[in-house]
Amino acid sequence: NDNPRVKFFAAEALGITQEKAAIQPLIEMLKANNDEEIYLRHAGVLALSKIGDAAPIIALQKNPSKALRTAAVLVLRRLKNENIALFLKDSDEYIATEAARGINDDLSIIPALPALAEVLNDSRFTAEPLIRRAINAALRVGGSKQFDDLLKYANRTDIPDKLKTEALATLGTWAEPSLTDRVDGRFRGEIKRDPAQVKSKIIPHIASFLNDKNEETVLSAVSLLGNLGISDFNNSLKNIYEASSSVKLKSSILTNLNKLNYSNMDALIKVAMEDKNENVRTVGLSLLNNTNTNKETLPAIVNNILTNGSQKEKQQILTVLGKLELAKTQLIFESLISKLKNKEIPNTLSLELFEAVEASGSVDLKAKIAQIKPQGSVFDEYLETLNGGNWMAGRNIFNYNSAAQCVRCHTAGKDGGNVGPALTNIASTLTREQMMQALIDPSHRLAPGFGSVTVLLSNNQEVTGVMAKETDTEITLNTSDAEPMVIEKTRIKKRENLPSSMPAMGSILSKREIRDVVEFLTTLR
Repeated sequence: NDNPRVKFFAAEALGITQEKAAIQPLIEMLKANNDEEIYLRHAGVLALSKIGDAAPIIALQKNPSKALRTAAVLVLRRLKNENIALFLKDSDEYIATEAARGINDDLSIIPALPALAEVLNDSRFTAEPLIRRAINAALRVGGSKQFDDLLKYANRTDIPDKLKTEALATLGTWAEPSLTDRVDGRFRGEIKRDPAQVKSKIIPHIASFLNDKNEETVLSAVSLLGNLGISDFNNSLKNIYEASSSVKLKSSILTNLNKLNYSNMDALIKVAMEDKNENVRTVGLSLLNNTNTNKETLPAIVNNILTNGSQKEKQQILTVLGKLELAKTQLIFESLISKLKNKEIPNTLSLELFEAVEASGSVDLKAKIAQIKPQGSVFDEYLETLNGGNWMAGRNIFNYNSAAQCVRCHTAGKDGGNVGPALTNIASTLTREQMMQALIDPSHRLAPGFGSVTVLLSNNQEVTGVMAKETDTEITLNTSDAEPMVIEKTRIKKRENLPSSMPAMGSILSKREIRDVVEFLTTLR
């Protein structure tokens, strides 16, 4: 038929009835369509998948029509047929990539994974989606050959830096990969392999990776050493640290040398704490522990940071104190609690101090800080979240946190949902206190146009409507009447804000995360 809609439903019907005589006509339809109408391709692919005869589909591997070879890959993917691996050798990189997606993604076609890993040896291909899946397939198969092929690929000089970095990162996790897929995030389960074999094969290549001109490659090599517990290159890492001006690289080396029990870690931490960059100093602070600190020198370190350090450093040193032995921190904590009580340290540090005291496990210290901690309402319980947050972290929570899902209902700029009020200029409307209260008790204050209110007036009349406007003296409700109802607050005997559809964030986010979100919201003007 000339009508595409008729073709679509004809293909659908033939698939539902599993009409084998329709296989060749469906193939002819896909060839004639030549991928011009994607709905027709979809209908043809579904029909051939439901009919389920793989042989004529596999035979399309050498067909000159790209549209037919593409359709064949899609059908074999639906059939979970391992012969999809034949299309990894296609002359068209797009089709090979689609075959790689069919093999790796979702529930995967397990028998075809070795063939996908073999793509690493084919220098024709450069597409990132294809190579990333080949790297991942090598990791999942996990044999000696796959390791050797991946190591050989990582040593190539003609590959993009980001793929070399991915290859090195994968080698670093070879002994104990993530539970989730490196490409699509699907749960794959626990895998454990002998790290000794991994180390013996990779050690001869480490020096060249550490000397690579690309910083990301060096970063991956540093993480690889930390993940595999290879301490043979500790002095080399220390030399790279001293020669580098990169904050990311210095921070990574500090973290991984500490993990590798570097013998001169104490001295390196002291150097890091005096670095000109705040982030490096903060990483150095985070590595202080019971081994490299003592009771005599710790008070001077804490006092210096609280006097001269940035807010980030001050918060970090308090977090570190909570992890140290109480014998070293008892007097310091007592002094800090006293200073907080007398308002001699900023309230931007109160959350870290409360958490550190809780982590110390001292009943006496907990009792002392409980005396100065606000008690009573839910608002009081979260007062320490008002100041000291990180606006960038708050923005990431707003946009990407899968539990809070703020951006699904609110906009903060161009993107977001319209279920809740727009927050693009919220800092011009609400104070920090109001923002925090809106997060932990969304029903306390309703945004105009987004919440229902029931009021009992002095004449015992009950009115329910959507809040349209509220001032210090009156509220305006949209009711079923044509005109909004303006009610003076002096006439209201009782008011009840009906529960907001927004969940209380205190049950979803930590106090630190709420503090970060508050800080982000204050930037929206």
